[in-house]
Amino acid sequence: MRFSPGFVPSRAVAIGSLALVLTVVAVPSAGADDGPRPKAVSVFQGKIDVTDPDLKMVDGATLAQGKVLEIKQVVGDEAGNEQREDSNSEVKFSLQAEVLFGKDSAELSSAANSRIRAIADEIRKQNAKKVRVFGFTDDLGSSAHGDVLSKQRADAVHGELSKELAAVGITYEIRGYGEQFPIAENSSEENRRKNRRVEVSFPRGAAS
Repeated sequence: MRFSPGFVPSRAVAIGSLALVLTVVAVPSAGADDGPRPKAVSVFQGKIDVTDPDLKMVDGATLAQGKVLEIKQVVGDEAGNEQREDSNSEVKFSLQAEVLFGKDSAELSSAANSRIRAIADEIRKQNAKKVRVFGFTDDLGSSAHGDVLSKQRADAVHGELSKELAAVGITYEIRGYGEQFPIAENSSEENRRKNRRVEVSFPRGAAS
């Protein structure tokens, strides 16, 4: 008997009176009616022997401790100017430098205040007591210049957050990483723009 390329014959082992029934379900081709798809029929119609020793744990063995999966949700605006990332434990905002500062500048633009104010509102909502503000640049210019500029930009954002959250009592961690930790290769202006950013992150709390 000949088989077509890529075909791997399967082997069925009959155990007792176990019966296997194979049902073929036709799948509509692309462009067909978008109505409900037919449900696939299970091919197994036998019974599982719960006393089978292969289904039992070895004496003395225990189940591993359950783990909580880290689930992340990332949303951003169409222009890519702002991105929000939510996980089980943290909220992180990433703002492109162009929407906060002028070129090669650490002075906040007039449009920056409303964006920073929205982040402050979320910090207050999450009852966060520790906030990290990290600045990043691309690889243009000297590494030393990028380190200084990224720290100055992080300081500027921190200054505005401090004004908005003066009465909350928050501990800040402010760092400038320069061209370290790029999120895209610095191979084009579009990618370098992604790397010029300020990130504000804080723990997810019991939001009020």
